[in-house]
Amino acid sequence: MKNYDKVQHSIIVRFRKEIWRLFTKAVRDYKLINEGDVVAVCISGGKDSFLLAKCMQELKEHGKIKFDVKYIVMDPGYNKENRYLIQENAKKLNLDITIFNSDIFDSVYSLNEGSPCYLCARMRRGCLYSYAKNLGCNKIALGHHFDDVIETTLLSIIYAGEIKGMMPKLHSDNFDNMELIRPLYLVRERDIKAWAKYNCLTFLNCACRFTEKNTYDKNENSKRLEIKKLIESLEKENKFIPYNIFKATDNVNLDTIRQYKTNGKKYNFLQRYDNNEKR
Repeated sequence: MKNYDKVQHSIIVRFRKEIWRLFTKAVRDYKLINEGDVVAVCISGGKDSFLLAKCMQELKEHGKIKFDVKYIVMDPGYNKENRYLIQENAKKLNLDITIFNSDIFDSVYSLNEGSPCYLCARMRRGCLYSYAKNLGCNKIALGHHFDDVIETTLLSIIYAGEIKGMMPKLHSDNFDNMELIRPLYLVRERDIKAWAKYNCLTFLNCACRFTEKNTYDKNENSKRLEIKKLIESLEKENKFIPYNIFKATDNVNLDTIRQYKTNGKKYNFLQRYDNNEKR
């Protein structure tokens, strides 16, 4: 058995419970892939996106739904070493990747206005949508996982003063008939790390200049890292806390919410209260 076959085999055997079943559950429960879809799997070079690519490869080869997959890598300005590592990992994993270039790192870095991560993410997503659409794709797949979902929920509450989740799929606002999907939505990050370690694989972290600097500074100022550590400390006391955070956005009781927003319009509890609706 070739090494890339062993890696793929590990997903459906050694990590069947932790990764494969949760991957297929998300695809099924959230209806992420339909017959005839052409999905662009967006590979950043990290462990999450490479695992996603292997899961999608397995699903395409042996799943019941007939769809096509394209593996794309946007180079936003990686240094030569990082780009080489991505190419070598793609070879190791038997992934036929297509690399296209952009100058996002230079554009964002020149702004010099605090943390550029949000702007960078938006620009990268726009480039991915555009390139994928030109390839004939109707969906892009990103490697966000369970821990990204719950961290985003707490970040929005604590630092943005809003309850806002990360959805398993989204319609694009700017590209007609394009969707974003997150097939690793239910997979824990620790299990992705375990899969990489089990297969002796080394991947990139986010390779931008800001992240490299933050890494040297131990990334102490990262709010997401702060939230990650908070959840880890709470989980040591109660193993169900991460799952309770996740389930909270499935169990929103609007009767107890003072105000909420949908489709850009706000609704206040007084609108119902003054109409003598039952509480």
